[in-house]
Amino acid sequence: MMLKDKFEELGAYETLKKVSELGYSAVEISQIPMTEENVQEIKRAKEDFGMEIASLSCNVIDEGVPGGNDALDTKFDKIVKDCKTLDVDLLRIGMLPFKNMKNKETALEFCREANKYAKQLKEEGIRLFYHNHHVEFRRYEGKFLLDIIAEECPDLDFEFDLHWVQRGGASPISILEQYADRTDLVHIKDYRIGEIPDEAFEALEAEDVETFYGYFTNIVEFAEIGQGSMDYKAIIDKAVELNISYLLVEQDMLYGRDPFDCLADSRDALYDLGFKDLF
Repeated sequence: MMLKDKFEELGAYETLKKVSELGYSAVEISQIPMTEENVQEIKRAKEDFGMEIASLSCNVIDEGVPGGNDALDTKFDKIVKDCKTLDVDLLRIGMLPFKNMKNKETALEFCREANKYAKQLKEEGIRLFYHNHHVEFRRYEGKFLLDIIAEECPDLDFEFDLHWVQRGGASPISILEQYADRTDLVHIKDYRIGEIPDEAFEALEAEDVETFYGYFTNIVEFAEIGQGSMDYKAIIDKAVELNISYLLVEQDMLYGRDPFDCLADSRDALYDLGFKDLF
């Protein structure tokens, strides 16, 4: 996802060549138009660079948003074909659709559809995974939405984004332990507290405390590994212990930085933590 602009600028093959040169040997494909040309270029890069395509991405329902992932309700056969072309058996849903975040009932509507397709994909030898954000840690009758999804979707597995787990107020290690038997994909990025902007202090000087407080409470940033507060030494040690297949470096927002530089910084931090052999 963080390289989608590079895919447009350089093309799939050259982008993945650069990723390989940075030392990464596996990638997840998300928010990239899965045209025949892109699929073939991804396949060529996979073969030329010895790169694993860890997973592909999809939506459950086509919501008519241009530039998004293919949807299972309209392109099921194509998605399966792309997986088989790229020798991929892990497929992931990027998020709970916005309309299904409204309440428990709308979330359950999503669950019914997602589990239906998870069953169908299993017949094709493909596992379907759900990627969390923070909204899954909203409670309904004392139970996290995440746990409700797990119960309502027994055929669905999980891709845990550990930054978003932390943002939701849960323990990344505890979540990995709880769902170890349903987790093979994990997103890693750091959780940084940014600076309070000048505009906040201007509002404070104008005695507008409410505006200041709005800025004050919204300074969490997505960060390169090692640039935030998450204990990735302990987290990755636990992930290795649990035999999780892929730890995927990601960063939702780059704040003007080049994505290749961000990937290099995260790589260096992971090397420093002693995880070079995982690359």
